[in-house]
Amino acid sequence: MAREFYPLLMFLCLFALLTLGVPIAFSLAAIALSFAFFLWGPGALNIVVSAAWGAMNNFVIIAVPLFIFMAYILQKTNVVEDLYDAVFKWSGGLRGGLAIATILVGAILGAVSGVVAAGVIGLGLIGLPQMLRHGYDKKMALGCVLSGGTLGQLIPPSTNMVLYGCVTGVSIGGLFAGGLAAGGVLAALYIGYVLIRALIDPDFAPALPPDERASTREKLLAFKKVFFPSLLIAIVLGSILLGVATPTEAAAFGAAGALMIGLVKKRLTWEIVYSSCYETLGVSSMVGWTMIGAGAFGSVFSGLGGNTLITNVALNMPGGPTMVFFVSVLFIFALGMFLEPGAIIFLAVPILAPILQRLGFDPLWVGLVFNIVLQCGYISPPFGFSLFYLKGAAPDSIGIVDIYKSSLPFLALQLVCVALVFLFPAIILWLPRYVVGL
Repeated sequence: MAREFYPLLMFLCLFALLTLGVPIAFSLAAIALSFAFFLWGPGALNIVVSAAWGAMNNFVIIAVPLFIFMAYILQKTNVVEDLYDAVFKWSGGLRGGLAIATILVGAILGAVSGVVAAGVIGLGLIGLPQMLRHGYDKKMALGCVLSGGTLGQLIPPSTNMVLYGCVTGVSIGGLFAGGLAAGGVLAALYIGYVLIRALIDPDFAPALPPDERASTREKLLAFKKVFFPSLLIAIVLGSILLGVATPTEAAAFGAAGALMIGLVKKRLTWEIVYSSCYETLGVSSMVGWTMIGAGAFGSVFSGLGGNTLITNVALNMPGGPTMVFFVSVLFIFALGMFLEPGAIIFLAVPILAPILQRLGFDPLWVGLVFNIVLQCGYISPPFGFSLFYLKGAAPDSIGIVDIYKSSLPFLALQLVCVALVFLFPAIILWLPRYVVGL
């Protein structure tokens, strides 16, 4: 076989292993080791050692387990229930009010945790039963949980944005600021869709009956439940955006703050701390092994001329830079239907981001667009991760086909957001430029 076909063969082998159910981290590492050994000999196996060393030496990556730990502590101390109850009291009197509360709480959860699984599962256990009990359309209720829960992919502190910044060198503070703007746009699109559907058909998403609505006093008292999470958001994000702390330092403060909230509310137990540490270790280990496998895969792929091949194809593609951008977005979107977003960041972004930067695209803007598209992957059938998170939290009467169907309108809204960002880049760039000075 001609040498120029080896990079393509690596990807074919990767998808073959994934189809067989081999975890992505070990698929990447196995292919890298196999190609390096058979093409370059035993000495080339040091490439895995180099990849592991590079992953361990990345100080910024420490922010990932800290943010994950913060998310688990907040989830297990029932902060999610407090947030939903507070927003629920204010919006219940509106048509579609419970759906709006679900989306808003998803946005707030994204800002206090940055872990999509925590958002989708939390809203699925708390918000979904409320909407179904009050007669909401089933697909609307499921779609709001999916879309609201995945806002943690965009709204900082997003663990995937930390990974993207580590891989590309793009400012994490800039990504966080742009993600805040992008998340706000997406939340507004979701809420607008809910309000329009509820206005057209009052039975689609009815308002709460008058006897179930909160009084003014109850609404004012509800602010107490959001005070500490709001303070934590302001400190963690504010310190990063204003340059007072690095993402790693802010993550450490956020983890400590989550523990303090649990203590103040008298809900923190040793069992919660232990289980949060254990689950954080599991997720962080998966991220670490994926980094090592992707680093080794990328090194072999580049050594075989894969990066040069893709760059030459992109630079000679008809339609110019715009066509290269759209093909890149479609590639990320297609991968998102089958792979975990972190794996896509390690695998595809090191190849595509330099090409788009060479073609004149703003690296920060590219990073934000890619993260929006990665969010699409969370709810894209057939294998979007949030679809299965929700299936695990939903009642047994709700099948996976119901969840697939519910995702489609909100997936369309996410693609609308991508189109808006492409046509009007300032939508997501104004805040990084104003706050971070990028």
